[in-house]
Amino acid sequence: MTGVNAALPSASTPVIVAQGLSKTFRTFDRRPGVLGSLRDLFARNYRELKAVQDLSLSIAGGEIIGYIGPNGAGKSTTIKMLTGIMVPSSGTITVNGFDPHRQRSRYVRTVGAVFGQRSQLWWDLAVGESFELLRHLYDVSLQDFEQRFKRFDEVLQLSEFLRTPVRKLSLGQRMKADLAASLIHNPKVLFLDEPTVGVDVVTKTRLRAFLRDFNREFGTTILLTTHDMQDIEALCQRVVVIDHGRIMHDGDLEALKVRYGARKRLLLTLREAVELQALSGLPRSGIEWSQVSPVELVAALSADADNAAILQQCLSALAVADVRIEEPTIEQVVEALYQGRSG
Repeated sequence: MTGVNAALPSASTPVIVAQGLSKTFRTFDRRPGVLGSLRDLFARNYRELKAVQDLSLSIAGGEIIGYIGPNGAGKSTTIKMLTGIMVPSSGTITVNGFDPHRQRSRYVRTVGAVFGQRSQLWWDLAVGESFELLRHLYDVSLQDFEQRFKRFDEVLQLSEFLRTPVRKLSLGQRMKADLAASLIHNPKVLFLDEPTVGVDVVTKTRLRAFLRDFNREFGTTILLTTHDMQDIEALCQRVVVIDHGRIMHDGDLEALKVRYGARKRLLLTLREAVELQALSGLPRSGIEWSQVSPVELVAALSADADNAAILQQCLSALAVADVRIEEPTIEQVVEALYQGRSG
């Protein structure tokens, strides 16, 4: 693919830089009843809602970043400021060397965006007609467009609904079309805000594989917000966790697991019923034991536990029929982070 972004960014060069980014909304509390509404006409009680607070972030070219947090944490507000849709109350933003709001006309040619709840396609036009309009809007040559569309079609099966009006697409089809539309101009940076919301498992798997391949081949920087933690584990090595507008964690996904969810679980299925309290010979140091059933024991292991030695002790002390080791899930890790406890 040639065109605007033929040169791949250096992996060490920041393409997204936010410094001291804040966004405050001014709202007013409505008084109840008719009398309250009349009073609101003359004197309103205003309050400020800080959606994002003094956020600083640097993302290098080619990274895939998971940007996660609970509802109302400030994720979508951040994305809207980074894409130039919303103006920050304070702080600075540079993406691909542009100020997203002040240099919007040039800036939008270097980025793509997918918002899970809102389509960028024309509602009453066929998908193919929307693609053709976007090709002209972004000044993409016919040759480049045909090459890119062929690649998108191989993975996303766009030809199946190319002549279908956007309003008649299923949610999964619309997400495929929106993703392809956001990449028609081969952007350096792709913003994805809940791109798999409401999408079936098969389509999610396809979308994840497509994004991994596209990132690997073209060095596209991707900032992903999602509530689906499988998206994060499938795509991201680095995660940024935000809550109440502030960054709580910014770093490696595995480091997040170690810090907030380091406990692996050793699940033992026994050949005969036992009582946990009556057992002797089990390793106890740094281990939390629990009993699921008369023949099922679970050991929560500490981060520095010698798993092999622990398992050997268990096999010596018990008549074990089956053994499984479960890694902590990202959901458990994030839940532990929000509860303010570490594993």
